[in-house]
Amino acid sequence: MAGQFELFTDAESRIRFRLVARDGSVLAVSTPFEDKRAAADGIRAVRECAGTGLIKEVRSSPWAGSSRNSGSPSPAHRRHRHAPAV
Repeated sequence: MAGQFELFTDAESRIRFRLVARDGSVLAVSTPFEDKRAAADGIRAVRECAGTGLIKEVRSSPWAGSSRNSGSPSPAHRRHRHAPAV
């Protein structure tokens, strides 16, 4: 059996879903939705995107917070390039 989506009600009485692996571990939890129909639409969107989604590394700095790749790197990043850990 593959993983499954579970609908649940959070502490603020809003509907969320979680993706649960075959072994029972929680892989992802959604943002809150107003109702079950909206949560089901969210699940459909995840199903569509999951098979084609790209992997993107997002780096963070303890001084600047997290940063998304917003174009060319700052001069400090150009001076200190390191190979990514694999």
